[in-house]
Amino acid sequence: MTRDERLLACYQHCCLRHVARKTMTNATLRERFGIEKKNYSMVSRLIRDAVEAGLIRAVDPTARSRSYVPTWVESGQLNKVSGM
Repeated sequence: MTRDERLLACYQHCCLRHVARKTMTNATLRERFGIEKKNYSMVSRLIRDAVEAGLIRAVDPTARSRSYVPTWVESGQLNKVSGM
């Protein structure tokens, strides 16, 4: 996959998690891509790139263990998502 395809897949995974009333995490994206836990940094970079591209955002940027939603999700919708 190209970088743009990986970013799009990350965004789409985040959207699918949101409509299922869940958030995306490093672990859920690793599972989607079939990446082993020891390679978490690869997924962290992809998530960081998606955040910088304005595709997704952290629910709580100050939390150590972050979860993500698409940027178009309004703050009022976050309390309706599981794990909030």
